[in-house]
Amino acid sequence: MGRVPKKRGAKGSLKWLQKVINDAPRFLDDPIRKYTGLPDEHKMEWLSPLKSHRFAEYRDEAFLDLLGISLPSRSLQDFWPNQGPQWDALGRTEDGSVFLVEAKANILEIVASSTAKAAKSIELINRSLNETREGLKIKSDYDWSSGLYQYANRLAHLYLLRVLNDVRAYLVFVYFLNDATHVPTKKKEWDGAIQLLHSLLGTGKHKLKKYIIDVFIDVGELK
Repeated sequence: MGRVPKKRGAKGSLKWLQKVINDAPRFLDDPIRKYTGLPDEHKMEWLSPLKSHRFAEYRDEAFLDLLGISLPSRSLQDFWPNQGPQWDALGRTEDGSVFLVEAKANILEIVASSTAKAAKSIELINRSLNETREGLKIKSDYDWSSGLYQYANRLAHLYLLRVLNDVRAYLVFVYFLNDATHVPTKKKEWDGAIQLLHSLLGTGKHKLKKYIIDVFIDVGELK
């Protein structure tokens, strides 16, 4: 199923992002407005993870349905197998922009490799990752399905929406600072990890870079 209910988070990025979306959305709204130039009169609406909806997160066709968007030129099914990225938060504005959020509270959370087992799934994932890399003219010998796969597959989905279907989509990476509930991480530590990630993936500069927003939130301000 593409809708995945969650328990209230007790620690880490799950805890803090649920708190931001439900109790303090300005910590996301303000930097997004500043980055995109969204007028104050355009309301931002966060659709997940909502307390009233059991903090559900969404993936596959369900995340498209929730955002109310269609992919007329290239379908999600043709681009990615089932059990694709499960978005930490999803939002939209009345001007037609949509926001896909991935949240992290410590550096180890950015490290992941593909867990696909079926040969057809592996083939489709690799094909789409390579298509994204070639379409964005990114030069890197790093295996995008290994190690830093989570960032790579989120970028691939932005490519699907923005480039292949002309959807006004943004990727928002939320990095929580000083999370004492798990592994406290400082801003300078995040900066170093993110720089290394881009160096390995080759994603320091490309034509979709302006649609990717990094947001840093100190959890001390949320308490």
